Amino acid sequence: MTLIKSISGIRGTIGGSPGDNLTPIDAVQFAAAYGTWLKSVSNTDKLKVIVGRDARLSGEMISTLVIQTLVGLGIEVVDLGLSTTPTVEMAVPYHHANGGIILTASHNPKQWNALKLLNSKGEFISGAEGELLLKIAIEGSFVFAEVDDLGKVTQDTEAIERHIEAICKLSDVDIPAIKNANFKVVVDAVNSTGGISVPQLLRKLGVNDIIEMYCDPTGHFPHNPEPLKEHLVELSDRVVSEKAHVGITVDPDVDRLALVNEDGFMFGEEYTLVAVSEYILSKRKGATVSNLSSTRALRDITEEVGCTYHASAVGEVNVVVKMKETNAVIGGEGNGGIIYPELHYGRDSLVGIALFLSHLAHKNMSMTALRASYPNYEMAKKKIDLTPGIDVDAILEKMAKRYENEEVDTVDGVKIYIGKEWVHLRKSNTEPIIRVYTESKDAQAASDLADRIITEIKELI
Repeated sequence: MTLIKSISGIRGTIGGSPGDNLTPIDAVQFAAAYGTWLKSVSNTDKLKVIVGRDARLSGEMISTLVIQTLVGLGIEVVDLGLSTTPTVEMAVPYHHANGGIILTASHNPKQWNALKLLNSKGEFISGAEGELLLKIAIEGSFVFAEVDDLGKVTQDTEAIERHIEAICKLSDVDIPAIKNANFKVVVDAVNSTGGISVPQLLRKLGVNDIIEMYCDPTGHFPHNPEPLKEHLVELSDRVVSEKAHVGITVDPDVDRLALVNEDGFMFGEEYTLVAVSEYILSKRKGATVSNLSSTRALRDITEEVGCTYHASAVGEVNVVVKMKETNAVIGGEGNGGIIYPELHYGRDSLVGIALFLSHLAHKNMSMTALRASYPNYEMAKKKIDLTPGIDVDAILEKMAKRYENEEVDTVDGVKIYIGKEWVHLRKSNTEPIIRVYTESKDAQAASDLADRIITEIKELI
């Protein structure tokens, strides 16, 4: 079916032919390439790698293949077993490891799996590092350890608990306020590792009234695991029927957080970061960061309190780089990805939940009222199909020139700010298309803006 090798890892569907799908051979090849790359950039012969996985059905198989390949390279492996992406990220520095591998296809359906790759800081490897790793994988230049030098495997079954304890110790997480709010919460964890971590976190935060939906980590996803409105009808209905204050859902590896209001409507993934940022900015002043395709609302609330907003290129690695450059106090992506540097530089639904509930408790208002307090924007996401031979870079350059009297950002494609509206034009790395994302005061205005820009681009083509 599909195998995607990129600078961020390898992702594909299980079964089929090597090179076309994520087969055992592909998993071994890429794990060997990662281990070989680590050896080339590390200053020690004794390497250690953290491995953790979400609950998807192929996880145990892929995990065994990856771990034993690393052992064959003479690398020590700390196996977290069922875990979350942010937990693995935090476990790397905790164990003084040289890197980490997360086995998850994030929000993709059950037939998918992937190897996501971390450096010694527990952060995703850079584009340049990924290019080198791909080269090693293609060349197959692996040298495995002799029998006396094989690696070993140890287990760490307390990583999630440590992660939660670290969250609860954060000064911005107000457990007494959360306890006093007596929140009733419904959780949909799509039968993955959010089912282990989210209820445990909520109990530690003092939430006693928890309704668990699909919190058994069997890997049998009850619906499409991407946390979008159309996939969360059952959660929305349950929030209303249970008269709950909050609905919480995470994707299978727990790095994206989506919230449901007490009336059953979505709080909006884009606004998860906005709400958490408002809370952090009320505690301390500093820069905020999101990627160029995220809502303008974050910029609005940041500038409202006299702070500076920065936009990064799309991708978690790029957000983290920009956050470090600007010493940002909070950042993330508009898909519900919260990055809180006081804990670690990675998208983390668990810390997002703790900070959001602290904020909601302090505000002492309903989810609906909180959402209504923010500048309201709606997005349209469209695309233009391309034919061979079209010079996309030249087209984007002409669009930037056409709107040179507006605020234009060319960090990642072309983003044009037109008053309170914006349009972001990006060339896809995986499809022959130009992505056209717009944001405006309502859905119709955003759609109209996208159509207008598409017409202008087609005229240039």
